[in-house]
Amino acid sequence: MRILHTSDWHLGRLLYNQRRDAEFSAFLAWLLQTLVAQKIEVLLVAGDVFDTTTPPHSAQSLYYEFLHQVAQSPCRHVVIIGGNHDSPTFLEAPQALLRSLNVHVVATVGASPQEEVLVLKNKAGQAELIVAAVPYLRESDVRQVHGDESPQAKAQQVIQGVQAHYARVASIAESERQRLSTVVPVVAMGHLFAAGGHTLDDDGVRDLYVGGLGQVSATVFPDTFDYVALGHLHVPQRVQQQHHIRYSGSPIPMGFGEANQQKIVHIVEFSGRAPSVETIPIPVFQRLQRIQGDWSQIQQALQDLVASNASVWLEVVYEGEDVLPDLRVAIEEVVAGSQLKILRIKNNRVAEQILQAVQAQETLEDLDEYEVFDRCLQAHEVPKTQQVRLRQLYRETLSALLEADSQA
Repeated sequence: MRILHTSDWHLGRLLYNQRRDAEFSAFLAWLLQTLVAQKIEVLLVAGDVFDTTTPPHSAQSLYYEFLHQVAQSPCRHVVIIGGNHDSPTFLEAPQALLRSLNVHVVATVGASPQEEVLVLKNKAGQAELIVAAVPYLRESDVRQVHGDESPQAKAQQVIQGVQAHYARVASIAESERQRLSTVVPVVAMGHLFAAGGHTLDDDGVRDLYVGGLGQVSATVFPDTFDYVALGHLHVPQRVQQQHHIRYSGSPIPMGFGEANQQKIVHIVEFSGRAPSVETIPIPVFQRLQRIQGDWSQIQQALQDLVASNASVWLEVVYEGEDVLPDLRVAIEEVVAGSQLKILRIKNNRVAEQILQAVQAQETLEDLDEYEVFDRCLQAHEVPKTQQVRLRQLYRETLSALLEADSQA
């Protein structure tokens, strides 16, 4: 029995308004090739198939075309659970049709935990794998809400609720296994945040519960489970060093903080109930890079990339001492005519000066749009002889924008 574990595709996700359909398409094509080359029999997708509850048509097309192609491959079963980004209604809408293709979707908690236990069979009708397909558990699924609870009590109730749910599902899965004449492994799936889990800057991983409640430990998963395929965290990792409890991570970088991370899928092969786990690296389909430093460092890095004729999407973080209000213009001049695409420019020096210009007792919420503009004039040390004219132009621009908005 050979299983491939992946998660957190986030189809339809934008990166600073840049569409990524080509990357997602390339990943799914690679995944299909890997299923065939590695002789995978079961594909597990541990949640967050889409980035939003209303995915664009391009993302939907990629998803359904991929499932159609998998149905024509040697891979016998696909099991998909809902994540916190997914719409349960949307994922489950074509459930009956997908089941005819041996695609099993469990997007939300049903009336009974029995609905989450799948007995997968081979072509001869013999059971070959039991999957406890537990979707993302919403707070309402695992505890009753009371108005006067402390944060500590809420957190404990969420953890206890998650643990109780997995215990019920494990009991049903074990009962199914005991009915069989041969030893069949049980795999659990989940979309949750394990305590101590590693995340990265700007990876888009959200708290699953208000206040960060519900970070569970490895003890949540009973010994019934021979392998636990998790989703939600984008960094591939084990849960508390347990060999059989793993996150596969996202297949492409969700932000520049993940740009240097090797993305992978897990391949799990069983001998009886004992799993062996192999990691397969995923190619880079679109190179991302973060450049940071003062202007000379940024300029040199950009020139090196231009000379290499590389196709790179960039985030530039300026950290120099000099104030460079025309930073974007300077960067665009360096990369003009190249394959470099600037997706984000972060001018830490200007941000720092604006913050310093704001009084200690003030916040942005305390200032209106005119006062913020005044702070910018101060931060950039604009001569007072120019400030009057600039304020007038700023007010005229705001008025024009408000008038256009009111007519839209």
